[in-house]
Amino acid sequence: MLSRVADNLYWMSRYLERAEHTARLLDVNLNLMLDESASSADLRWQRVLTALGKPPSLAWSGDAYQIAQILTFDPSTRSSITSCIASARENARQVREEMSSEQWQRLNHLFHQVTRHKADHHENVLPSDFLLAVIEGVHLFQGVTDSTMSHGEGWQFIQVGRYIERASATTTLLDIYHREFWKDPDQPVEGNDYLEWIGLLRSCTAFEAYCKVYTADLSPGRIIEFLLLNVEFPHSLRYSIDCLQRALEAIHGEGGSRRVGPLTRLGGRLQASLSFGQISEILAQDVGTYLQSILRQCQEIHEMIYELYINYSIQSALAG
Repeated sequence: MLSRVADNLYWMSRYLERAEHTARLLDVNLNLMLDESASSADLRWQRVLTALGKPPSLAWSGDAYQIAQILTFDPSTRSSITSCIASARENARQVREEMSSEQWQRLNHLFHQVTRHKADHHENVLPSDFLLAVIEGVHLFQGVTDSTMSHGEGWQFIQVGRYIERASATTTLLDIYHREFWKDPDQPVEGNDYLEWIGLLRSCTAFEAYCKVYTADLSPGRIIEFLLLNVEFPHSLRYSIDCLQRALEAIHGEGGSRRVGPLTRLGGRLQASLSFGQISEILAQDVGTYLQSILRQCQEIHEMIYELYINYSIQSALAG
């Protein structure tokens, strides 16, 4: 596969996953505003901005609805939903021949739905219906992709983009909440902290799935265990890294002429640490340092993907 095509499919997938993540963060935190004080609102929305990478053009102004409008509709803010979906569509447009007609139609429909809503929206109107439509639109695109696109190398690069973005987003959220709310990992969560931990689980689509495993008695240790190590939940870090590693192994198999040893080791080491790690061992160390290490490993995997498949030199390709 051409490196340009791999790059476009990879970033199309990452941008769509990022748009869904941003939409869910906004929807959850707008809903939680009904049960909070002004001081907790300030802290909550600062966490949202931190989770989205602290956009340089956007600082906490004290107005949650203004921040939500900017993160939803402002095309100049790179992490905004509008910007992410426009970038995803542009990447898809450049490799239109690699996608099914159903994929392109679904993504094009989502793009026009977003731009039409942007033109029609009014200030101080909660975009809740719009945010849910974005989440559903991304899910529909993923379903159409899985059912209409050949599961070859192009499809695998879409999986790589989706799961490396999801793994990074989940780890970032865990790191933020751990730094602010970590106390005794075995004690039940009470008071205002209860709402905050529920907000974390809902931001990862995990509240109901968590309750089926542990009941609704929240404890920080169990939440971290579930979002880090659960093998079956699609937004857990372990599940994401397992899917990422399977996609990378499939790509290695189809592009076997390239020297993929370093990337295989990077992904395999991270996968093994999650597959064989125990929550007691993780909690016994500095959890913040552990989460930062995972983020660094995700970034190293991204850089190695680029070195092997996107920005590789002709000499490296010929050397195999």
